[in-house]
Amino acid sequence: MEFSTTEAENQTSVISPSFCVPSHVHLTIVRKLLAVTDGNFVVTDENGNVMFKVIDKLFSVHDRHVLLDAAGTPIATFRKKALSAHKRWQVFRGDSSASADLLFSAKKSSLVQLKTELDVFLSGNEDERSRDFKVVGSWLERSCVIYDKDSTPIATTQKKWNFGSVVLGKDRFDVVVYPQVDYAFVVALVVILYEINKDKDD
Repeated sequence: MEFSTTEAENQTSVISPSFCVPSHVHLTIVRKLLAVTDGNFVVTDENGNVMFKVIDKLFSVHDRHVLLDAAGTPIATFRKKALSAHKRWQVFRGDSSASADLLFSAKKSSLVQLKTELDVFLSGNEDERSRDFKVVGSWLERSCVIYDKDSTPIATTQKKWNFGSVVLGKDRFDVVVYPQVDYAFVVALVVILYEINKDKDD
């Protein structure tokens, strides 16, 4: 587990400290309905450079997605836990799904919700008596805020609609990640939030 909050840098790292930078990070996450080579989600920076892609693992027993960096290297695998009433997703290092490589899990905080709220638990938090992170948002508006365990915001996101996105079947989320926060971790949470709410809409 690489989660760390260092006093010197106030760094919040879950997937890797290499995704923590000293300034705000502005990302755009676009979901594509028809995607073969580009991935189901494509993540770009404010200059349009591809930072990550998320692809489906076909023919898997569980819903599985893999987060790839710009070079196409797997950095995290998301897996929906079967028969989970709270829609729990587990995230593992690289392309692994072994329990030893578990990074964190996320689930709905309650079965019935007026607002979307997810509790996030790091792998070392086995009893889950208190959450390590929280995601709160309005799925109708496609917006959310991600908080750390001290209820301090670490990232925000909102959805932008335009004619082109409707025609092409794309969902676009504009994300602001706060300084020294693992932006790959934030991308993973936004994708999980989307998947959990997609299940609700289906």
